[in-house]
Amino acid sequence: MIGTGPTELRLTLAPQRRFEAIDVTSRIPTDARHVLQQHRRALYCSLHTTAGYLEQSLSTRIGNDHSGLSKFFGSFHALFPQNAEYQHDRMELRTELTEDQKKVEPRNADSHLTFMGAGVRNCVTYTTQPDSPVYFIELDGQSDAMQRRRSTTIVAYDEERVVARASVTIPMSKHPIDSVNLADARFGIIEQCNDLLARSSLARGRVDLMIEPSEPNAGLTVNEYETLLMQHDLVEVLRDPLRFAKIKAHNMLDDPLSIPGKTLSYAKYDVVRVLNSLMEALRLEHSSFERLIAKVMSVPASRFMRSRRVSFLAATEADQPIARVVRGTYQSPILVQWQPAAAQSRRLNIQIVELS
Repeated sequence: MIGTGPTELRLTLAPQRRFEAIDVTSRIPTDARHVLQQHRRALYCSLHTTAGYLEQSLSTRIGNDHSGLSKFFGSFHALFPQNAEYQHDRMELRTELTEDQKKVEPRNADSHLTFMGAGVRNCVTYTTQPDSPVYFIELDGQSDAMQRRRSTTIVAYDEERVVARASVTIPMSKHPIDSVNLADARFGIIEQCNDLLARSSLARGRVDLMIEPSEPNAGLTVNEYETLLMQHDLVEVLRDPLRFAKIKAHNMLDDPLSIPGKTLSYAKYDVVRVLNSLMEALRLEHSSFERLIAKVMSVPASRFMRSRRVSFLAATEADQPIARVVRGTYQSPILVQWQPAAAQSRRLNIQIVELS
C-alpha cells in the first residue's frame, strides 16, 4: 500500500468513565487496521477540547500503557482537582449560556487545564508501529448531565512535504500574562490558512501554526476560548501551578501562620506526593527531584505551556472540493504569553504540509 496515497478513517468513541485511555487501534476493524499499518505514518486528530492524544515520544516515555497513563494523568488530577474554585465552573457567571444550558453544562475546568498542562494535543503524528497501541485520552467522558460521544479521524500516509508558508503578526496586550484567540476573525489566520490550502490544491494535508523561534515566553495550545477559563483560571495556573491543589486542601498553604505546624506538614506532603507521582510517571531519576521542584516553582508558566506548535487536519468534504482547516465546534488555536512581548506583538508562522 505504500505510495498509493493517504488512507482516512473516522471513528466514534463512547467513553465509559470521566477519565479513560482508549486504544483506538483496537477499535479499528481488522481489515482497515491492516490497510492503515501499510503506511509509514499516521495523523491522529480529535475534534474536542477535553479529549485528544499525547505526542508519541511522551506516550512512549511514560510506558504507553494504561498503568503509566493513569499515573501520569493522576498527577494532573491532583494539581487540578475536580470541583475546585474555578471561575469557568461558576455557571452564574457564564453570560454566554442560557438558563437551560447552564443546567446541563459540565463543570469541567479541571479537564481543560489538564488537557493544556499535560500536553494533550488535538492532532499528533505517529510513526507506524503495528504492535503498539495509540491512546485517545478522554478527560471528561461522563458527568451527571451527559455521557460523551467523541469523534476522531486517522489519516495514514507515507511522506510529507511543505508546500506553502506564511507569517503573521499578532498584537498583544501589555499584560505580562495574556492569551489570544487565534481563531478570532480580526486576525484572519484561519481564513489565511484556507486561502493557502486553496492555492495548494491539496486533498488532505496538515496545517501547522508555530511561534517564531525568536519569540520567548510564549506557547500555543488548542482549546475552548471561554473568557473565565482563559482569562481567569489559566492565568491563576500560570502564576502558580499548585494554586487549585492548595485551595482544595482548605487553603492551608496560602495562610501557613493560621494553622498548626503538623497540619502544615501534611499539606506540604500532599504537594511533594503530587510531584513524586509525576516524576514516577515520567520515569525521572530520584536525583532530579530538587531540580524538578526548582523548575516548576521558578518558571511555572514555561513548564505548563511547553508547546510552540499546534496542528490541524486539512481535508475536503462532500460539499467542499477544496481542502479546508478541520476544527471541532469549540476548538481554537490559542497563543499564551507569561511575559510581555517586547514590541507588544508576536510573530506566528503558518505551514501547509502535503500528506502523500
